[in-house]
Amino acid sequence: MTTTSSAEAGLADLRAELDLIDAKLLDTLKTRIDICVRIAEFKREHDVPMMQPHRIGIVQERAARFGAEHGVDGTFLRRLYELIIEETCRVEDLVIDAPAADRAS
Repeated sequence: MTTTSSAEAGLADLRAELDLIDAKLLDTLKTRIDICVRIAEFKREHDVPMMQPHRIGIVQERAARFGAEHGVDGTFLRRLYELIIEETCRVEDLVIDAPAADRAS
């Protein structure tokens, strides 16, 4: 039988691992948003429409395939990507619609 203190220590170790993964996940999301800003700048400079529905489908399908291959719930991944895509579209809109004076910086 495990003592309370060793169980707490084991749980603390697992939570520390989870905290590291969370930090990586958040950093990856930030990097993804940064790339979306660069994409928005490109779209603005080349008069490409912000919304690219076919691209959204590709991203969602890739997530669904990943889920099926790795035992991750597809509904969860679809909801997660809906949130991620919603935020990146919001950011792209801000970049594309920025006044010319804001673009010089």
